[in-house]
Amino acid sequence: MALYRYAKFIALATPHAEFDTLYKPGTRTTWSGIYRCEGCGHEVVHTHDKPLPPQNHHTHRSVLIPIQWRLIVTDQPL
Repeated sequence: MALYRYAKFIALATPHAEFDTLYKPGTRTTWSGIYRCEGCGHEVVHTHDKPLPPQNHHTHRSVLIPIQWRLIVTDQPL
């Protein structure tokens, strides 16, 4: 889970589809930020000019749980 120390540096985003989009491993995205794996909660810092971590970046206890990345924090206006 992403943590922060000072609330004055974080703002609640307005609803935006980008926060609801799930990405496959290795996908290039438009947004930089912190992405969270839906299957296990692992988080990564990602920049838009690079692909998200590949399938072999980390594993889940069950192979039935796919690795899917969701944007949870961004510094870009939506």
